[in-house]
Amino acid sequence: MFLLILALLPCYSVVGISSDDSPHVATNGLPFPWSKVRLPNYIIPIHYHLLIHPNLTALNFSGSVRIEIDVKNNTNWVVLHSKNLEITTATILDESEALQSDKQLPVLEYPAHEQIAIFSPKILISGEKYFLHLEFAAPLADGFYGFYRSTYKTKNGETRVLASTHFEPTSARMAFPCFDEPSFKANYSIKIRRRQTHIALSNMPIEQTVPLEDGLFEDHFEASVRMSTYLVAFIVCDFKSVSGRTTSGIDVSIYAVPDKWHQTHYALEAAVKMLEFYEEYFNIYYPLPKQDLIAIPDFQSGAMENWGLTTYRETSLLFDPDTSSASDKLWVTMVIGHELAHQWFGNLVTMEWWNDIWLNEGFARYMEFVSVDATYPDLRVEDYLLDTCFAAIGRDSLNSSRPISSAAENPTQIKEMFDTVSYDKGACILHMLRHFLTDDVFQSGIVRYLRRFSYKNAKNEDLWDSIANTCSDDDFTSGEFCYSSGQAAKNAYRYAGEHLDLKVMMNTWTLQKGIPLVTVDRQGSVLKIRQERFLKTMLPSDPAWLSMQQGYLWHVPLTYMTSNSKTIVRHLLETQSDTIKIQGDVKWVKFNTDMNGYYIVHYEGDGWDTLINLMKKNHTALSYKDRANLVHNAFQLVTAGRLPLSKALDLTGYLKSETHNVPLLQGLGYLETFYKMVEKRNIIDVTQNLKAYILHYFKAVIDKQTWSDTGSVSDRKLRSEVVSLACDLGYLPCVEKAKDLFNSWVKSKGTISLPTDVTETIYSIGAQEEEGWTFLLEKYQVSFSEAEKYKILGALTTSRVSDKLLRLLNLGMEGEVIKTQDLSSLIYSVARNPKGHFMAWNFVKKNWNTLVEKFQLGSFCIRNIIIGTTAQFSSKDELEGIKEFFESIQEQSSQLRVTQVAVENVQKNIMWLERNLEPLRMWLQKNLPRGTN
Repeated sequence: MFLLILALLPCYSVVGISSDDSPHVATNGLPFPWSKVRLPNYIIPIHYHLLIHPNLTALNFSGSVRIEIDVKNNTNWVVLHSKNLEITTATILDESEALQSDKQLPVLEYPAHEQIAIFSPKILISGEKYFLHLEFAAPLADGFYGFYRSTYKTKNGETRVLASTHFEPTSARMAFPCFDEPSFKANYSIKIRRRQTHIALSNMPIEQTVPLEDGLFEDHFEASVRMSTYLVAFIVCDFKSVSGRTTSGIDVSIYAVPDKWHQTHYALEAAVKMLEFYEEYFNIYYPLPKQDLIAIPDFQSGAMENWGLTTYRETSLLFDPDTSSASDKLWVTMVIGHELAHQWFGNLVTMEWWNDIWLNEGFARYMEFVSVDATYPDLRVEDYLLDTCFAAIGRDSLNSSRPISSAAENPTQIKEMFDTVSYDKGACILHMLRHFLTDDVFQSGIVRYLRRFSYKNAKNEDLWDSIANTCSDDDFTSGEFCYSSGQAAKNAYRYAGEHLDLKVMMNTWTLQKGIPLVTVDRQGSVLKIRQERFLKTMLPSDPAWLSMQQGYLWHVPLTYMTSNSKTIVRHLLETQSDTIKIQGDVKWVKFNTDMNGYYIVHYEGDGWDTLINLMKKNHTALSYKDRANLVHNAFQLVTAGRLPLSKALDLTGYLKSETHNVPLLQGLGYLETFYKMVEKRNIIDVTQNLKAYILHYFKAVIDKQTWSDTGSVSDRKLRSEVVSLACDLGYLPCVEKAKDLFNSWVKSKGTISLPTDVTETIYSIGAQEEEGWTFLLEKYQVSFSEAEKYKILGALTTSRVSDKLLRLLNLGMEGEVIKTQDLSSLIYSVARNPKGHFMAWNFVKKNWNTLVEKFQLGSFCIRNIIIGTTAQFSSKDELEGIKEFFESIQEQSSQLRVTQVAVENVQKNIMWLERNLEPLRMWLQKNLPRGTN
């Protein structure tokens, strides 16, 4: 092959070569004709005709693709993506399908950019159509990207193999040569060869099945709609399914391994309901004839939105009535809601480039809440939106955060874009926008966006243009969805009596990183307000403070309530400072009503004291969301050095009277975090006193929890968290009850049903004994419920015996007993155990290269491992050790934003302890009743 390429290669004076000064060198030593990471835009794919033949015995696949291409500039070269594929044949045909050359065409490969180039002896003429025909082969990938192999065990112990795809963001090129960028949308006609014992699935329904020789069958799928490469999917497996149909005639099927078929029924009900909801909400019919949802036994992320064939981790799709808890049900429902939202946001309208991935992920994350609230109101999903925004604030208040819309070029940078900022912050600013515009205006705006850019690509500003009614006269102009440009100006919206430019406003939230801190200083009937960038690892007295604040300004849609009025007052803060006049004799003011805005509020003067007194005397004067928001803001301000810890702890005093789980769990969560920190540092007096304080002051809440599955989803969520904390703190009635239930369960050989909401706590208590731990590990290996296995594995990691923790880590690395997909969460769980946090970190350092091979640099799992293990540290020595390790892997760590996040997290912990350990000690001594410590 090498000699053939040498014989055919001409000189490099043809049109279409990259104009960069120094050409890159292909694997055969010859110059590669393109030097950019992004593909040239002068060749456009129109239609892929793809044939794939996986061999599940030999664990490889072969295939061919004929790509209809449109040439925009004269050129001799076609440059496209390919990774780890052996290209065996390359030809180019003209529109009449005549060969451009009677010889094999040379293929150059440049692995650093995952690109190949095919040379055509005849110039490809601008405006003409051609067909690029390639034949290729590769092993089925060992991992979670591209066309990869997955395995599962039957109840008889037989291991079975399937082959599945996961292409987002840049791995379609591992399955077939393609133009693997989101803007290169095309149609796909796919054929898959399989044995009779298997089925084949793809984005579209099967059109016909053709019998071949050797017992093979070839399934021909209908041609797809125009879509990006990362949404293509195909699977060959022996799964079973359950099916239903929406009112608009869409066939919906849930697929799982045969032994788990009985766990598919809830997902079918939820998927049908949500698909119907989205068709109505978006006022756009789902454009495909079917929607398959399939649970893949080996899957790195939660799920993937491939158009018409969404793939899921088993815990994200399967619901076992016997072992799945209320939280499991909520999780499955939300993940399905997320992936089905993507069928419009992401699939129908796709971001132009990965810098705006938030247009996909932020919307899908937010639509989880909108869709589940509409279809399953009993799940009280709105309770969890606050947690989503709290998570976003946690990341965004570090200097290592990034703007929602950020530059990303290479695959590692692109993978890192799938993070808290894109998902959670994206969802929270959309929530803020929805409340700012009203539900109806927001909904009609996003429908306009979806209609204007259907089957196309969009940028950040396209969304704001669509919502701001800036359609052109020839756009869709039904009054409900779009207005002509003569009817609506860009500043169509009024807020607090003022006109505003929506695009300018929203750019302050998407094009700069960070979150604003709004400080309120009440002076009589005047509120003086000012904004600055909120940072948790730097004080205003620090030398770098001013430079960190330079240029940061948000357009903040403020809302507030006062003691005089239940009406929400609005004020748009567009400058660094402003004043607001309030009417009447006002006792208190609370900003960011129901936490619908994405900002932190600090009350100067006696503002916090007034609110603390209000909470103690009449906490129901504020909504449960406002109460949770106050608790959160107070402790965030403590971390930032803006509020004394004693004030935030005083605020939590009211929680004894709290009946809503959201603020209660918010306050308990902070106390538990402090407890874990001082426990890991072995600060014995504070650890004991804090434990005594929690158990004393929350005794009534703990004691009223029943060990059952009764009550609302909120009740059950609270039960799960409170019982877990009580047993973890060694509360004797909790520990004894858990022991009794665990022993009964063991006695029945694991056949009796335990209350699902507290199952993991029961397992965790049982895992502290040698026999219990061994029994759980055995049960883990034979269980066919992923929900149950997840709880068992979590319990196993709570053992205080180091050898057992190390055994689990080694089993995770081996990937047989504990699947590789669960390794990152296993490492994270071991790190949370005081006996395991050094072990987990040392394990990561020792096995770093292997972990990167398993999960790929920049992936969610690698980020989870880095954050999960380092977040436990809070000393300067530990910080230096982390920095030294990152320096030792400089080539890789320099590509990762997450290493900066990890370092800053530890700096934050160090600063918190330096500032707050003594105040915590003093406050506990003052507030603990005599005899409790």
